Amino acid sequence: MIVFTRRLNEAEQVSTTVTLSLDTRIKSRVRVTLDDGREAGLMLERGQLLRGGELLSDELGAEVVRVVAAAEQVSTVRCDDPLLLARASYHLGNRHVPLQIEGGFLRYQHDHVLDEMVRGLGLQVAVEQAPFEPEAGAYQSAPHSHAHSDHLFVRVAQH
Repeated sequence: MIVFTRRLNEAEQVSTTVTLSLDTRIKSRVRVTLDDGREAGLMLERGQLLRGGELLSDELGAEVVRVVAAAEQVSTVRCDDPLLLARASYHLGNRHVPLQIEGGFLRYQHDHVLDEMVRGLGLQVAVEQAPFEPEAGAYQSAPHSHAHSDHLFVRVAQH
């Protein structure tokens, strides 16, 4: 079995890809199936979120894999009003919801209760299949473990 232990900034050649959900990309030690069907393991530095497009190699550099963020069920909120998006981000952040924030939209792992809360703020929610790349948080470059979950946290400043 191939074991990927190193992150690369670039590679001349990529051997294959591995498509992973967020729940798998937050783990540092996990067995995966490469997109070409081979079994592999990830043994990476703890506390580092894998992003779509990242390159990993085995210890010798003989195998290089590109990480693909899998499409998963997410709720996407699109809005041209930055104040409404900020308000939704604030309320979702208060619930420690992993949140992807982009220009004109925000996205979180689908949850019908959260969808209703966001709709109650006057926003439209679309449930769809899409890659999920949440924020890592203001004081970290990767997820950290919290007493009651293993999720990423988006913290909104409160004054």
